[in-house]
Amino acid sequence: MIKIKRIYDEPAETDGMRILVDRLWPRGISKEEAKLDHWLKEIGPTNELRKSFHHDELSFTAFKEKYLQELTSGKQKEALEELKSIYNSEEKVTLLFAAKNEENNQARILKELIEHDNENISDS
Repeated sequence: MIKIKRIYDEPAETDGMRILVDRLWPRGISKEEAKLDHWLKEIGPTNELRKSFHHDELSFTAFKEKYLQELTSGKQKEALEELKSIYNSEEKVTLLFAAKNEENNQARILKELIEHDNENISDS
């Protein structure tokens, strides 16, 4: 099971494995307060893509499309494979993000991607 949650929300025992999926460390929170198990820095969108989305130069649909393309190569692909491996070995995983927008962010995209990939694997 994958949950997504803002890193600023109170940690809970039900979170399971807590993984930060932002490229930048969130402002105003210490590493102790974050109670992270992993920080997959490389899985976050590139700075250029992140800035374009946050400055309203891209719709969420365009951001999602470009982000999914980024996840197909290099260090982002390696980080995605690591996340999938963690997901497959843990009962509960919570993807943490700092964005104020709780509906449209990279954590939601990652959750959908991993759940979709696992559905396809179990269907075959």
